[in-house]
Amino acid sequence: MLLSSRPALGALGVVGAGVAGLGYALLEARAFTLRRFTLPVLPAGARPLRVLHVSDLHLVPRQRRKAGWLNGLAKLEPDLVVSTGDNLAATDAVPAVLDAYGALLDRPGVFVLGSNDYWGPRPKNPARYFLPHGGRPITGVRLPAHELVAGFTGAGWLDLTNARGTLDVGDARLAFVGVDDPHLRYDRYPPAAAAGDADLVVGVTHAPYRRVLDAMTADGAQVVLAGHTHGGQLCLPVAGALVTNCDLPRRQARGVSSWQAAGRTVPLHVSAGLGTNPYTPVRFACRPEATLLTLTPPA
Repeated sequence: MLLSSRPALGALGVVGAGVAGLGYALLEARAFTLRRFTLPVLPAGARPLRVLHVSDLHLVPRQRRKAGWLNGLAKLEPDLVVSTGDNLAATDAVPAVLDAYGALLDRPGVFVLGSNDYWGPRPKNPARYFLPHGGRPITGVRLPAHELVAGFTGAGWLDLTNARGTLDVGDARLAFVGVDDPHLRYDRYPPAAAAGDADLVVGVTHAPYRRVLDAMTADGAQVVLAGHTHGGQLCLPVAGALVTNCDLPRRQARGVSSWQAAGRTVPLHVSAGLGTNPYTPVRFACRPEATLLTLTPPA
């Protein structure tokens, strides 16, 4: 009898470990974290700039804790806010998103859109993410992206949807180049234009597909910011991200790394983002995050 009970005990142990892992993953998805990095990309003698990078909020109005956490980041008083898309997760989420950004909308800002600003989430087989580039995108109901754009631009933020632009931020003039969501193949790289007297050229994209990173690097961007990957969302403590949902290498799924193209090397920051698909509200070894990037001259 004792011998025959061992397989059953083993099965119970596996089930118990699975339940515990799921419980932890549900909790980790609410463990919002502020990351900090320093990037030496400004000209010599320039004053440092503090850039708050926010991505993949995936907000539904009931998620008050997440909205409140983002709202509280206004106390950082960043010089610039960069939003790399996927803010929405419901048709009625735009007012809640704008409230969540709150006083951050009073700061200089730029933004691009992601697939989940255009199309609502749907239940999906998680195994799809192990297909090349996450498989063919599955879209749900159309979301009011135009209302989100109106809210951001009404606050004075620069819309970088397949566009270029410049902003005076602190004592520096920044030039930007952005694209619409590459995961949906909405990206149309804007025509070449001289950066003029800009102190820094910044590339902004939702999904960090190689074709976009190569184009921005070859175009003269000195730093590139992206989101989309959720940092892998379900990671292994040593191996890291299992997937990126695009053709970005897994080792670059989050944080600061380097990108090389056309004989140039530039810093790339990929945000692991603040949210998840509401149908899979879990994270493992990959906390939800926003990032404060301090841009400085080289040492």
